Amino acid sequence: MGQEQQRPYFFFSYARRDFEAEDAFVNQFFNDLRDELGRVLGVAVRAEELAFRDTEQLRLGDDWAERLATMLGRSRTMIALYSPAYFASLYCGKEWTAFRGRVRRHHEDTGELVPALIPVLWEPVGSGELAAEVTKVQWVQPDMGEAYARHGLRALLRTAQSGAYEQVVRVVAERVRDAAARRLGELPEFDLGAVRGYFPPPAAPEPAPSPGMVRLFIAAGSAPEAAAQGGSYTGGWYGAKPWHWAPYYPPARPSLAARAQQVITAAGHTTTLEEIGPGLGDKLDQAREDSQVSVLLVDPWVAGNGRYRAALSEYDDQNHPVTGVVVPIGSSDPDGEREAPWTGVRGVFRRNWLRRSDLEHLFRVRVNQESFDNDLTIMVTVAQNKLMDDNLDWGDDGGDAFGLGPEGDAFGFGDGPDMPGLTIPAGPSGRPGPSGPRRGRPPAQHHPDPAPPELPGQRRGQDDAVPLRGDQDDDH
Repeated sequence: MGQEQQRPYFFFSYARRDFEAEDAFVNQFFNDLRDELGRVLGVAVRAEELAFRDTEQLRLGDDWAERLATMLGRSRTMIALYSPAYFASLYCGKEWTAFRGRVRRHHEDTGELVPALIPVLWEPVGSGELAAEVTKVQWVQPDMGEAYARHGLRALLRTAQSGAYEQVVRVVAERVRDAAARRLGELPEFDLGAVRGYFPPPAAPEPAPSPGMVRLFIAAGSAPEAAAQGGSYTGGWYGAKPWHWAPYYPPARPSLAARAQQVITAAGHTTTLEEIGPGLGDKLDQAREDSQVSVLLVDPWVAGNGRYRAALSEYDDQNHPVTGVVVPIGSSDPDGEREAPWTGVRGVFRRNWLRRSDLEHLFRVRVNQESFDNDLTIMVTVAQNKLMDDNLDWGDDGGDAFGLGPEGDAFGFGDGPDMPGLTIPAGPSGRPGPSGPRRGRPPAQHHPDPAPPELPGQRRGQDDAVPLRGDQDDDH
């Protein structure tokens, strides 16, 4: 069957971040569902007729957005892999919205409501983050099991609950078979890029009311080092100095450090920049004493090498509650090497790696070009709010003041109703504070040490080392 006539039984819509984080599990579910669907159909159907997934069926030279739009318009059903990453992805939102619109259009034209949009709970999601339209689509049924409804399919795979997992796969395959038999009307050609999704990436919180100082620290490679090591990373990602690092492809001006300075100064703050080195922990402590927050920009390809490893490992072993960490992922990393640097990152951030998905938003890995500005803005705002909390004495009822007492849950969301099964599991009833003495001193009139002469310092985004870029990327 040619691509022009292809009408797969299901379109697999998932967040690229979930695939990158747990690629073996996402692959296993896709393959198991496709195999189970072939079994329940009871007829010989080729693999490409059973399912469409971008990583398997986009070919060299394809217009990927056009191809995705075509398959969204033709596939008989769509599997939506629900997770926090899914609802933070711009293109997952476009896919969900386009297919939902196709179901509604069929209903309007024929009076028949085909349940062809089939959610699968990959990881629990906070109900408050879901668009009203999303909550209208039933996502679970009793025969899928309580463990799935509470913890999601990924947890069943991680804990080797094979019986519960296979039951969910079987139920989903049967739903695909039944919905596909009802022949959902096809969607005419459309521009997926022009679709306004129901769930764009979360908006950044309002900036802090008063400006502050944000100290940037960078750990990154350089062109001479890359050339000496050889391999795929000897190109334009690096410049003469670490702060010339430009991880997003094609490498472009401004560098990541200059771009970070632009984001911070646009929010009304001032910033300094220096390279990560010995004594990092002392500098972060001093910044906190001086009512300043800090952000570490870390190149995953050098995080575990001798130049930065000791300082980053020392940071990971200490408590720095008003410091954020951003570890970007290149938008076009070489095939076969996408996982190569993350072993080093996990090695130096053994403790912080466990909080990479925390709501606190102070440790972010695999940050792509599209989300960098938003993630950094949120990170700085969260760090400054924690700094303000750190400098005030809330008394014994401070938890209740933030909705963390008996009238609120562990995340300060209160007693509002949650969508069953799409709720972030509650944490401990109390909120742990930073270890060590509480700092209550007022902002000091302190002038930070000047950056070395070669560093950009407080320059607002000017960087002459890397050419200007204009493309965009999505985590999908």
